[in-house]
Amino acid sequence: MTRQAFFLVVLLAACSGADEPRFRIEPAPISARMRIAAGTIELREVTLPAYAAEPAILAECTDGALYPHGNGLWADDPAQGVTSALVTALSARTNATVAAEPWPLTDPAQVRLDVRVAQFYARSDGSFEMAGQFAVASPDRVVREFIRSFEIRVPIRGEAPGALAAAQGEAISELATLIATALR
Repeated sequence: MTRQAFFLVVLLAACSGADEPRFRIEPAPISARMRIAAGTIELREVTLPAYAAEPAILAECTDGALYPHGNGLWADDPAQGVTSALVTALSARTNATVAAEPWPLTDPAQVRLDVRVAQFYARSDGSFEMAGQFAVASPDRVVREFIRSFEIRVPIRGEAPGALAAAQGEAISELATLIATALR
């Protein structure tokens, strides 16, 4: 058996034997970059509602209650995973250098971004909702400071927990586009 074949057998065995599959929080691909006024952005850890910070992937049922969706779990702490995905999406969408707090460079970031999510779940109507507000602080006044609300809904394409994770990634990419547009 070749090394590649052995690796494939091990990988397939690991995937098929998982009782509780874990899903990464990844932004959807972004096709075009925007030029924004700030060259550097520090993203504070995204604040999620308590139900969204749980390791189980939740979905709304017709009675309005949130229940675990299948046996899927998030692969990472949800707040950290969403923060990392938003850093990735903002880096792909803008010309800015973006990093999560604490800021790793000597010179401070020109913009500090604080995202507070109030709604973050798969709705019973087959869509994923992400709503809340984001605040932009700029200590050196590179950009004007502001707070904006957002409400994003994207369709969930499928029934499995992975489809819900993909919709969440699409919502994060849409949020990155809203933030980038506001920073132009």
